[in-house]
Amino acid sequence: MALYEHVFMTRQDAAPAQVEALTEQYKGLIAAGGGKVTKTEYWGLKSLTFRIRKNRKAHYTLFNIDAPSAAVQEMERQMSISEDVIRFMTVKVEAHEDGPSAQMRRREDRERREDRVEATEESN
Repeated sequence: MALYEHVFMTRQDAAPAQVEALTEQYKGLIAAGGGKVTKTEYWGLKSLTFRIRKNRKAHYTLFNIDAPSAAVQEMERQMSISEDVIRFMTVKVEAHEDGPSAQMRRREDRERREDRVEATEESN
């Protein structure tokens, strides 16, 4: 089976529960196709550089997938039909990255910096 990284963007007015339901639905499609989603990351609601289908923001989700290409193609077909998914991209990779993705590491670094600033403010 091949390894893929897949990112999809969901409409800004979708509730986090709806995004979670879509995530589970697409994970189920991959499982039904004989593959598995090894990692899922929800990156949150982020601003877009330009408007896409009248949306200025989108919910981002990352999948690390180990599946046959037919399962990935079926998931992409379902996403292209869905009104909630505004964009998606799948990239075939040699190996999956261990640990959190660059987006999640950046968020953790930001949180650590905020903690340090708070600690220095309290000591003053």
